[in-house]
Amino acid sequence: MKPTATGEQRAKLWKILPGLAWKGVGSNGTVYYPYFGAGIFSVFTYFVFSSILHNDIIRILPRSAYAWIMLQIGRGLLGIILLPFLFYANSFLIKRRKKEIGLYSILGLEKKHIGIMFLTETVITFGVVLAGGIISGIILSKFLFLLLLRMTGMPVDVEFVFYPAAFAETAVFFFWVYMVNLVYNWMQIGKSRPAELLSASKKGEREPRFLWLCAAAGVLVLGEGYKISMESRMDSSIFTNFFLAVFLVIVGTYLIFTSGSIAFLKLLKKRKGFYYRPANFITVSGMLSRMKKNAASLVNICIFSTMVIITLVCTSSLYLGMDGVLYFNYPFDMDAHFRESGFREEQSGTKLRELEEKYGLQVKENLNYRKISLGCGKTGNAFGVEFAERTRQEDNYRVNLLLEEDYNRMENRAASLGEEEVVIYSEGADFGYSEVIFSGKEFTVKEEAAELRIAPKAGKNSLSGEFFLIVRDEGVWNGLADRWMTENGIEDKEGFLDERTERVLRLDVEGDAAEKAAFIEEYGSWCSTQPGYAGFSNNLENRADSREMMGGLLFIGVLFGLIFLMCLLLIMYYKQISEGYEDKENFEVMQKVGMSGGEIRKTVHKQILLVFYLPLFGAVLHTAAGLFMVDKLFGAIYFYDTRLMVECAAGTVLLFAAVYGLSYWYTASVYYGIVNGKKE
Repeated sequence: MKPTATGEQRAKLWKILPGLAWKGVGSNGTVYYPYFGAGIFSVFTYFVFSSILHNDIIRILPRSAYAWIMLQIGRGLLGIILLPFLFYANSFLIKRRKKEIGLYSILGLEKKHIGIMFLTETVITFGVVLAGGIISGIILSKFLFLLLLRMTGMPVDVEFVFYPAAFAETAVFFFWVYMVNLVYNWMQIGKSRPAELLSASKKGEREPRFLWLCAAAGVLVLGEGYKISMESRMDSSIFTNFFLAVFLVIVGTYLIFTSGSIAFLKLLKKRKGFYYRPANFITVSGMLSRMKKNAASLVNICIFSTMVIITLVCTSSLYLGMDGVLYFNYPFDMDAHFRESGFREEQSGTKLRELEEKYGLQVKENLNYRKISLGCGKTGNAFGVEFAERTRQEDNYRVNLLLEEDYNRMENRAASLGEEEVVIYSEGADFGYSEVIFSGKEFTVKEEAAELRIAPKAGKNSLSGEFFLIVRDEGVWNGLADRWMTENGIEDKEGFLDERTERVLRLDVEGDAAEKAAFIEEYGSWCSTQPGYAGFSNNLENRADSREMMGGLLFIGVLFGLIFLMCLLLIMYYKQISEGYEDKENFEVMQKVGMSGGEIRKTVHKQILLVFYLPLFGAVLHTAAGLFMVDKLFGAIYFYDTRLMVECAAGTVLLFAAVYGLSYWYTASVYYGIVNGKKE
């Protein structure tokens, strides 16, 4: 029967609890200090996002709306990532502490005392990480803010101010994170007996039921995820397919690591001729034990490795390919649109010469052409209004009718077309037919143009690819427009044709950036006062807006890449520590049965190396499959440079493998220190 403590003893006990909490943190520094580091980094990143979001300057800077929205989304995703990650780190920590807590229970501490001790440790942890993260944020927030401004192309000579709301939001968020961890710790201690606590740190994961069925399911699910990724198209279902593929890959990875690897090792174990050789016996048995104990952590390592690689690939590809994206969207510095009946080419030329003289600039390229843009569905080589009603949205296109004389002048060509001949050009995939049918009228395709200055080409452009149909003269031009209007039931054909026929003027100006901006702004103002004016696009501003949006994505990509890497390194570190404590006793047993220290070290090193690099191999496979979908998703922002993406992927994988290897080298040294009794 457990003796009852006196009032004086209970008072002394309550006094020593804070000391036990401090001692618990200090004596378990191997697991606590990385936990502190992860918490400080988490607070730091969350505080940086909040500080920038609450800074008034981010709302009033020109063209800052995109960056603000990106940061809002980024902070939300950050919270979703950090909560389960810090929970995982805490669950590892409490597992390592259970033996110590079991001893406290045997020595007389009640569960309420242990609960108070955990509360004290949580308060200590929360105070340290909050202070460390916010102080780091105060020191580095301005630097990161300037980095954001630089990436987005916004002015950098602005003052950065800290607001109380950023401090409050950060403190409240992490208060709830550590409260969730504290409640979990209380639950773990509350439902455990001292004997269970003493052996809890040695318990691995249970072997899954229906092992072979789960292993086969893992292969099938992972294969289906890969298939969806590789066969995806840039259409209305791309984002649904993206999330489905990610979900299937995560589930498949979990099943393969937790069931497939164990099933494979058990298959090797059944091969008596292979298994009962000394080296194979120890290696297979050891790996089987490790997979049972650490399969879940290997899944996390594999998934976080994939996230790091994919994030870095996307970030580096976007950074290096940004100019190509901007050119595809805005190949000219400005576009002006006029109704054909109102355009005055001579007055426009006079105004341009006046502005060239005023600003000391030169109009490098000056293209003007007439066009009619008509919406059509497409089936095979036929365009028609009726197809638009029964085809998918992505099979509807805009067909631009151009005249041969404008085409020859813009492209410096000498095309000579017959009445039933056309030149066709596609912004996306090649048309690929020798005849084309437009609203029931058939033409021979004399040439499919490989390029057109006014519309950059990308074979993978399925999102906004337009077709250009170059015809002989105005008679054919008007005849095709008339057919299209008849199909649409348009009665006022003359008025419609006058409304939809455009004269487009597109310019490139060479010179100082500030002078160019003033030149284009003044010319745009002049255009708005002219007869037939229909619209003006200042592409210098449009490029700046796009650069800001992509700059915000880059900023978030860099921070999230660091966050994923931090999560990954901590999981790897904890895994090695866990195995170190588990293998310490195994070393002693193997030495007692006659194996030398060198043999044991060599065997265990081989096991750890094989297990450690399985997640890296899986991450590379996931990345290779995922790039197919990333390539399609990047089409949403008009990034079509697949070669650049593949080169970035190859470089990222090599760099990541080097970092992964260095992490293994460091954590392996910690592991051997524990096994040899140098770290407790």
